[in-house]
Amino acid sequence: MDLADLDAIALATLVRKKEVSPLELVDAAIERIEAQNGRLNAVVWKGYDEARRVARGPLPAGPFRGVPFLVKDIIARLAGAPLAEGSRLGKGYVPTYDSELVRRQKRAGLVIVGKTNVPELGILPTTESVYYGPCKNPWDPTRTPGGSSGGAAAAVAAGWVPMAHASDGGGSIRIPASCCGLFGLKPTRARNPLGPDHGDMFHGLVVEHAITRSVRDSAALLDATAGPDVGDPYMAPPPERPFADEVGRDPGRLRIGFIRTSPTGTTVHPDCVTAVMRAAELLESLGHHVEEKMPAIDGPGLARAFVGMWGGCIGASVAELAAASGVKPGPDTLEPLTLALYQMADTTSSKTHLASLAYVQQMARSFAAYFEDHDVLLSPTNGEPPLPLGTLDSTPGNPIAGLIRAGVFVPFTPIANLTGQPAMSVPLDEVNGLPIGVQFIGRYGDEATLFRLAAQLETARPWSRRRPPGA
Repeated sequence: MDLADLDAIALATLVRKKEVSPLELVDAAIERIEAQNGRLNAVVWKGYDEARRVARGPLPAGPFRGVPFLVKDIIARLAGAPLAEGSRLGKGYVPTYDSELVRRQKRAGLVIVGKTNVPELGILPTTESVYYGPCKNPWDPTRTPGGSSGGAAAAVAAGWVPMAHASDGGGSIRIPASCCGLFGLKPTRARNPLGPDHGDMFHGLVVEHAITRSVRDSAALLDATAGPDVGDPYMAPPPERPFADEVGRDPGRLRIGFIRTSPTGTTVHPDCVTAVMRAAELLESLGHHVEEKMPAIDGPGLARAFVGMWGGCIGASVAELAAASGVKPGPDTLEPLTLALYQMADTTSSKTHLASLAYVQQMARSFAAYFEDHDVLLSPTNGEPPLPLGTLDSTPGNPIAGLIRAGVFVPFTPIANLTGQPAMSVPLDEVNGLPIGVQFIGRYGDEATLFRLAAQLETARPWSRRRPPGA
C-alpha cells in the first residue's frame, strides 16, 4: 500500500483502525519531502522534530488524527515557526502563538510538518520570491505551480501530504489547484476565522482553507475549522448540515451558466476554452441545464477597482510585517513590485481607496443578481495553462510589469473574492501533460451546492489517479 495514494480521510481511517501509526505517517511524509524538495522547492521551513514529538504523544480525536499537514507561510501564525511571508522584510520574525485557524487544524488531529513556499506577500499568482526562490510545478518543473499557494499545491500534487493549508485573496487557492491538477475550494467570506490578528483582510477579499486531492477532504476539513471566532466583525451564513454530508448527495438538476471569454477583455488560451466546453458537455450529460450567459458586470472597471483596493491593502501588509520583524521597508528588503505598491499606497488618497471599495460593493450586488436565475457559474479557472517560470517578473524600469501580465493569466478568479462568494477549481482536464482546471462560483453562503456538484464530477471524471511524473 502506497500511503501517497490515499487522501486524508483514508489515512485517518488507517490510524483509527491501528493499521498505521501517526508517527509512521509523519515519517513517510518527511521521507517524501526530503527526497523531492530539492527539485521542487515547495517546503521552506521544516518542523520535523516537533511533528514527530506531536505524533508520538496523545493527539486530539479529530477527523484527521495523525495526518501530516503543511501550513502556508502567509497569514497563519504557527508558534515557534518563522513567518516571513516570502519576503526579506519578514526575516527573523517568529510568532509565539498559533492563529485560531491553526489551533482548529491541530484540534482536528492534523500534525504540521512544515511550511510552504509563497511569493512575496502573496501578491502574484506565481510562487517565485527572491527570498525563497522559485517553487516548481511537479507536472513540469520549468513552469509555475501557480500562486500564491504554489508551495501547498506542489506538495499535494507531488504526494507529500494529502492536503495543505492555503489562502485566497484573488484566486490563490484556485489558481495553483488548476495548475497542479487538484481540488481547490475558496470558502464564503468569513467562513473560516482570520483571528486573532485580523477581523477581515483586504475588506473581505482574503479567506483561508486548503488545497486537497479529494472533495471529501475539503468538505470535512471545512467542517472542522469553520465558524466565527470571538470578536469577528461578521460571519458567514451557517450551513444547513455538515459539509461532509453534502459529498455524494444528489445535486439535483442545476441551472448552470458558463462563460468562455474574459470579463476584462483579455485573450483566453484555447486550451482553457476547450476545458470549459468539455465541462459544459459533461454537465449536460449529467442532467444539468447549461447555458452560455455572461453576468452583467463591468470587467475593466472591476479590475481597476480591485487594483485600487489591493495597492493600499498591500501597503498596510508591508507596514504590519515591518512592525513585527523590526526590519525597515526599502529596496534591500522588498522586491521591485512590492516596493512600488507600498509607495503607491502612500500616494493614494483615502477617498480613492473608499471609492474603489464602494464600486466593488455595488458590483457585488449586480453580480449576485445573476444567481437568482442560476445556481452556479462555470468559467475557466485561469486564462492560460501554467506559465513558464519567470513570465511574471518585473522588467527594467517597470516594476509592475508582472502584475499587469498577471491580468491575462488570471482574469476569472478575483470576482469571487470581490463578492465574497464561494468558488472552486475542479481538475477536469489535462492538455499536453499539463492540468487545466475549471472554476465554479456558487451563490453567497452556498458551499453545499458546490460540494455536491464537485463530488458528482469527481465520480464522473475521476482525477485522483492522475499524478505528475515521479510522484
